[in-house]
Amino acid sequence: MFAPGVVSTDLMETTATFTPDGKTVYFTRSDNRFSDNTIMFSVLKNGKWSRPDVASFSGVWRDSEPHVSPDGKRLFFVSNRPATRGGQPLMAESNGRKFPGANVWYCDKTGKGWSEPIHVDGPVNQTAEIYNPSVAANGNLYFSARYASKEPVVGYKIHRSVYKDGKYQAPERVSFADNKLNDMDPAIDANERFVVFASNRPGAVAISNLFISFKDKAGNWQPPVPLGDKISTSAGENAPSLARNGKTLYYTTGRSSVIDVTFPKKKETYDDAMKRIKDANARSRNIWSVDLTPWLKDLN
Repeated sequence: MFAPGVVSTDLMETTATFTPDGKTVYFTRSDNRFSDNTIMFSVLKNGKWSRPDVASFSGVWRDSEPHVSPDGKRLFFVSNRPATRGGQPLMAESNGRKFPGANVWYCDKTGKGWSEPIHVDGPVNQTAEIYNPSVAANGNLYFSARYASKEPVVGYKIHRSVYKDGKYQAPERVSFADNKLNDMDPAIDANERFVVFASNRPGAVAISNLFISFKDKAGNWQPPVPLGDKISTSAGENAPSLARNGKTLYYTTGRSSVIDVTFPKKKETYDDAMKRIKDANARSRNIWSVDLTPWLKDLN
């Protein structure tokens, strides 16, 4: 578990992303019903992560899923904030149910911190259901989304928007997308050699587990494979992201490392009982990490 009790708590934390020096982490914190999301950050000081604070650009709208670009000059996130000042919050609708929508925004790094959020205008945000942006070193943007379609489509699909001449081009589905499967939350390698994502495709043991797909020498995506039972659990995993070294994977899961209680147990004090009950693993989704090196041994 990442920074237990500080970043990972008895609330809901997802989507860790780091500045290039690895000393600042941005993440999403939510209540246990996910009724609201706020982007927070923590700073590494003397080997310890500081008490989180709300990011300068967050705290007013439903913001989530931050992603710092490989060069650290741009931070992407999704939000229900209106695309134009003074507008109404973005709403989405699916199967007759209305809920807060999400578009992709970004902030540029300035000498004083982050700029005011900038809406990604154009074809990328032609949906109110777009999540987990992840950007490669060349600026190409990956994300999961549900766009209007003439054919039946189940769940979300992973898309790529090429960054060209300072603009994000029309998004295209990655080649392994399947209309009957739910693929979401891409974490793209900085050089676009592989992508880790969450899915319910065959091999999953929960509503979503983590998969990886590599590009071959011709630049084609290979069939995704599950990361396996060392990571995948019945609690489900999602929101993967890559550390700056490209070899450490951060992800969100509800897995528990709490030791099962056996009886009779040692007499508890109030503080003992509350510590056990409120243990960060006990009832929430938290940020975990794993060394991805074993899966990358054959990477060109």
